[in-house]
Amino acid sequence: MSKFCNTIIVGAGASGLMCGAHLKSDFLILEGAQKPAGKLAVSGGGRCNFTNENISVENYTGEQEFIASILQKFSFDDMLGLAKKWKIPFDVCKNRQLFCSNTSKEIITPLLEHSKGRIVTNTRLISVSFEKNEFTLQTTVGVYSCNNLVIASGGVSYPLLGASDIGYSVAGVFGHAVVSPRPALVGFTVQPGESWFKELSGISIPARVSVGLKSFVDSVLFAHKGISGPAILNASLYWEKGLITIDFLPDTKELESLLVGQKQVTTLLGLPKRFSKAFLGAIGVEDKIADKLTATDKEKLSKLKNYNFAPAGTFGLTKAEITKGGVSTVDINPQTMESRLQKRLYFAGEVLDVNGELGGYNFHFAFASALLCAKAINASSKHPV
Repeated sequence: MSKFCNTIIVGAGASGLMCGAHLKSDFLILEGAQKPAGKLAVSGGGRCNFTNENISVENYTGEQEFIASILQKFSFDDMLGLAKKWKIPFDVCKNRQLFCSNTSKEIITPLLEHSKGRIVTNTRLISVSFEKNEFTLQTTVGVYSCNNLVIASGGVSYPLLGASDIGYSVAGVFGHAVVSPRPALVGFTVQPGESWFKELSGISIPARVSVGLKSFVDSVLFAHKGISGPAILNASLYWEKGLITIDFLPDTKELESLLVGQKQVTTLLGLPKRFSKAFLGAIGVEDKIADKLTATDKEKLSKLKNYNFAPAGTFGLTKAEITKGGVSTVDINPQTMESRLQKRLYFAGEVLDVNGELGGYNFHFAFASALLCAKAINASSKHPV
């Protein structure tokens, strides 16, 4: 015999917990991992970057009108008000990002307090059906049934934290299209022509990274697999194939103004010597006194401001911070997050084909979409938020 609950939420991550925290009728959250809030706990170096002062649809890929509608209903000011209500201490850091002041527990604790006794961990969903006006869920620990079903199972990155593709499977059962999931906010592997990147593993420098019409000024980090760091991760969200452009001297307008005098080029550049020497070797320029540079040398050195390379690929889903793609938003109502194809079926958070840049944008969307789910369920149950 199945266990009945008015609402079942699949996934105890950011969106699942936020939805549960605002429901006024009985609910259960089914979580496949041993602990809830796994991604919240480790994000932001353990301090959880949960929103951004500059929330805008321009920071996301996906259907822009759909995203804008949701962000209008839960703005930065709304998230700030909730943080203050829940007494979450926070700091505003670079790029207007809001982090918990000390640890991710400062946001996880109030989320969990609203779901006490309602989270069932180590419980993986196997299948879902809808009959006689109820959802029936087959799980690894038994059968559950409910009136309302919220899919907040996230994407397929971070498999060590229990990520799975069950949300996509459920969507498919009810006729929803799924945009092929792939890694995003992830480092790039490189072609043989950029093998010198690997020699610089561990070096981080500020740079401007551009892909298409998007540019990001932040750190790039050379790694043994290729290249990473915040600017690269953001670029990966917009990269499909083709060239990435890096300006290794984003604060220098005219390179020629640096390359004068009797000092060595590697000294004048003001970059880590190890990087400068490797770069000169890669472009075939000798480290010489600046005044002895030839016109050909200077032309090659101009690549410091305009270095183009085509990544071989990415570091993959195991290293990706988010999954790009997911359940298509075409058949999701942005007012309620309810499926247009199946009544009382809702989707929230990263399981959807909505993908944000680094900086708290993905958690903000997870919270925003989850709140809309809760409001819609409360309204249908005559329990407004």
